[in-house]
Amino acid sequence: MSAFSIVESFRRSLAEDEDRPEPIAAIFALSDLIGQSKAATTSELMESVKQASEELKASLENPVPATAGLELFMRFVTTKNWAGGDFQAHKKSLLDTALEFAHNTVPHCRERITHLLLPFIKDESVIMTHGYSRVVMQAILAAVKTHGKRVRVYVTESRPTGLGLRTYERLRAEGILCTVVLDTAVAYVIDRIDLCLVGAEAVAESGGIFNAIGSYQLSIIAKAAKKPVFALAESFKFLRLFPLSQYDVPHAARRLPLPTVDEDAGLSEDGRMTPAMEACNPLIDYTLPELITFIVSDVGILTPSGVSDALLAVYGGN
Repeated sequence: MSAFSIVESFRRSLAEDEDRPEPIAAIFALSDLIGQSKAATTSELMESVKQASEELKASLENPVPATAGLELFMRFVTTKNWAGGDFQAHKKSLLDTALEFAHNTVPHCRERITHLLLPFIKDESVIMTHGYSRVVMQAILAAVKTHGKRVRVYVTESRPTGLGLRTYERLRAEGILCTVVLDTAVAYVIDRIDLCLVGAEAVAESGGIFNAIGSYQLSIIAKAAKKPVFALAESFKFLRLFPLSQYDVPHAARRLPLPTVDEDAGLSEDGRMTPAMEACNPLIDYTLPELITFIVSDVGILTPSGVSDALLAVYGGN
């Protein structure tokens, strides 16, 4: 029997369901760890979970989404009381709790968010979104397919990943009027927009959000144009992190360097950025809480300052 790999378990969990968020995949991976763990005490179990969590985060180019799930799982471990007796039964109870949460939470969260957001999407709304967010997609589709609202959508290309094109293809396949715009064209079209909908890879304790690079830029422009920005995020993405600037975002390797003179650098043959150039740029940024109108979550419609209260309800004062 091969040695257990938290990284392989995480990747396998994501491959099983393309709509599975990374925080939930992280919970499934740690559940696999618990299932094969030989730990005989809570302290040993906690140590193995911590080590596996650090190993997984170190393997990810963008560790932010998974970190929220890893911390939530650790909360399961620390709050699940063991009063002595059969520790194997305790581990099974812990495992059952985590798996029940992982299996049942995502559909409930997204349905609740969609329900809360719908009153803000009026008939004939013009929406702008950035990147590819499953919960944003579900909310737009529900507004159109279930409630018969007519909407038009502008979606940014979302370089360097180009995930905005995936949003475009999905919306067009559903018969929704959609236009792709350059990331640099947001200010040009913002006056046509009624509201901006963005997802979140994680929500900071400050109420700011981590999301695909360019979300911060879009939100600055929307704020200047007095357009509301709604961040849609499941509560399992709430993260106990209080960044003070963009440079507090926990990137692994991608961080835009200071300008340098590199005689060997050059554009690709088609005159575009090379993969090496793109690799110097971050994948996510941090949108300041004052730029966000509301965070729509399964725990309610929150102002950014309300996130800390929601985290306090889960983690207490620890």
